[in-house]
Amino acid sequence: MRIGFIGIGNMGGSILKGYAKSPASAGNEILISNNNLIICNDNRELAAQSDIIILGVKPNSVDDVLREIAPAEGKLLVSMAAGVSIAKLERYLNEGAEGSGDSAKIIRIMPNTPARVGMAMTAMTRNSNVSNEDFALAKTIFDSVGIAEEVPEDLIDCVIGVSGSSPAYTYMYIEALAKAAVANGMDADKARVFACQSVMGAAKMALESKESLEQLRINVCSPGGTTIEAVNKLFENGFMDDVAEGFQAAVDRSKEMTAE
Repeated sequence: MRIGFIGIGNMGGSILKGYAKSPASAGNEILISNNNLIICNDNRELAAQSDIIILGVKPNSVDDVLREIAPAEGKLLVSMAAGVSIAKLERYLNEGAEGSGDSAKIIRIMPNTPARVGMAMTAMTRNSNVSNEDFALAKTIFDSVGIAEEVPEDLIDCVIGVSGSSPAYTYMYIEALAKAAVANGMDADKARVFACQSVMGAAKMALESKESLEQLRINVCSPGGTTIEAVNKLFENGFMDDVAEGFQAAVDRSKEMTAE
């Protein structure tokens, strides 16, 4: 199977690097085309030679790329462009297609950059032309760099808030912890390790535990202890509300981009 990547910037590059290092890539050929690195001569050639086309360009470049590769009949297109709906992708790819003109096979995804270290969270949604076999092939790619789950397209905006953009909020939290540790005398490199490992461990416990997130928090908070003091201060300062407002800002911007 030939998998072509158009656009290998921050997100597309993370997926490419993660997938190329994974056992799932064994036996498959990877084709690349972007402004800086061209193995195929152009996007049209890449599309012609690929079985699966992964579109990782910025939303404002999608129109031009789709015009280049349309109609891409018989190919499976996977797009990660924020704000670009399946309906829009269909309109471009069905132009000039033979027959009914509605044969484009499209999967829209919303991944995140931890794909680079095999820890991505990727949402996938498809149009009616994508068979279960095609979908399973594509899902193998994204399962190889983390966890991939199918969702309806009307949840993609929500996905952007909860996972697509959220690594940035998490880095802010880690940065705040590390800076506070440094202010209390810890070496900066060691502070980063302590903060990162604690976040990673807590996330792993949350994924594997059957207890609610609230209960997991309560379990750490001994009455009169240190953790309850920190948690109460965070509640007092509106920590939960701040996170929710940041999440909503990402969701709202995603909806605006789709409308634009």
